[in-house]
Amino acid sequence: MDISPSQETIPPVEPCTLVIFGGSGDLARRRLIPALYNLLLDGLLPSNYAVIGLGRKSMTDEEFRTTVRDGVSAHSRQALVENKWKDFAQYLFYVSGGNEDPTTYARLKARAEEIERDLQLPGNRIFYLSIPPSSFAPVCEGLEQAGLATKPGAQTPYARVIIEKPVGRDLTSAQAINLVTGRVFDESQIFRIDHYLGKETVQNLMVVRFANSIFEPIWNHKYIDHVQITVSEAEGVGTRASYYEEAGALRDMVQNHMLQLLCLVAMEPPYSLDPDVVRNAKMEVLRCLRPITDHDVEHVTVRAQYSEGVAHDVRIPGYRRENGIHPDSTTETYVALKCFVENWRWAGVPFYLRTGKALPHRASEIAVQFKDIPQILFNANAQQPQPPNVLALRIQPEEGLSLRIVSRVPGTREQTHPVEMDFQ
Repeated sequence: MDISPSQETIPPVEPCTLVIFGGSGDLARRRLIPALYNLLLDGLLPSNYAVIGLGRKSMTDEEFRTTVRDGVSAHSRQALVENKWKDFAQYLFYVSGGNEDPTTYARLKARAEEIERDLQLPGNRIFYLSIPPSSFAPVCEGLEQAGLATKPGAQTPYARVIIEKPVGRDLTSAQAINLVTGRVFDESQIFRIDHYLGKETVQNLMVVRFANSIFEPIWNHKYIDHVQITVSEAEGVGTRASYYEEAGALRDMVQNHMLQLLCLVAMEPPYSLDPDVVRNAKMEVLRCLRPITDHDVEHVTVRAQYSEGVAHDVRIPGYRRENGIHPDSTTETYVALKCFVENWRWAGVPFYLRTGKALPHRASEIAVQFKDIPQILFNANAQQPQPPNVLALRIQPEEGLSLRIVSRVPGTREQTHPVEMDFQ
């Protein structure tokens, strides 16, 4: 039976106030507000709620609504419906202020309490940190000093904080962020998220592996030749130059999105779908990754920058000529790695990770290539070798799954050709 999202049994969401730090930024306009609007259309928002954008730009509520409306119109998965938008927009508000300005949090608290009184909200609050990781600690401390970071209790409204990747620039900064967030909030209140895990094909990967008996027995080094994980973007850095110049492709994509995909491909079957159990199974994969030494770097990694070119009939300047980029920048916009998971299941199987901007096509895919058959019985004298079996999971732009197998060509001659079993 085909079950649409609207038919699923989903527990009701408690009324709450969502505060988006970085509310005037690119992520909020292109992703967060459109996602909330789609939840409204799907009937998945609570019956009563408020969304407060907080940013440095000085805006009124109406100006904020106009700005994010343009983002919804351009980036929403579902079309903007005027009456639905009006229903949604009346719950959108804005507070201007700097993340490191103590007065910001006093004004935020006063505005949140005012809105919650007017809308009869219970005081449940979610703080979404759509800001650079260097601001995570100051924001948490500001929330604490203003009395907004309440600890969990049986009779108190909840407070939760959502931290977008990347959590820091390196191990030291990540530990410093965790130290502050762990002091201000209880661990049960902290949600460190990777939005790539919300994509349908990514969520389907565990189902494909662990709900189908045909795959798991051959999901190992005996049958799999290699795994390719590709995240290709056609656009340049665009308006994200300041962030990207600091991060680069490795920090922006590999250490979060792509390692999550690698873990889902390589992890052992968890004994349940409990979040901690799945997380621990992923951690075992990361512990088994072969470290890349200084000597290995030139043999198993590639770093590059895009130069001037044309994408979708639009001319893109070279990375060093983008606005906000240093003319001598060495930040990589493309990176490729050859990784190995050193355990019993994956011994000797290379995992190829590659990602970059301003590439010919926008596509994200996991391709599991199986080993060649031990003896060729068909087309033994053919000049072209028989293509291997490949299981491909397409993440974007069109989500789906395909399995390439070899089949007989109809006719009197004994010929074979590859065919795709495609599922969308």
